[in-house]
Amino acid sequence: MANHKSALKRIRSNEKRRVLNRYQHKTTRNAIKALRIATDKADATAKLSSVISMIDKLAKKNIIHDNKASNLKSKLTKHVAKL
Repeated sequence: MANHKSALKRIRSNEKRRVLNRYQHKTTRNAIKALRIATDKADATAKLSSVISMIDKLAKKNIIHDNKASNLKSKLTKHVAKL
């Protein structure tokens, strides 16, 4: 266990960030699943913009890698276009 005040604070803040990051990542993954399941093109197109926004936010905060974000956006856009 850490002995310094700053190390204890760092442990607390890291845990808060970890929980928030997990929540945001899981929420985005669920939104991606919902988009992939969608069969109606109009519905999928509406969901696509919000999902892309969520993916961009994850990449900006380094929760996922920029290239992974690009790959996800590309695949989802192709999927919606194919409907």
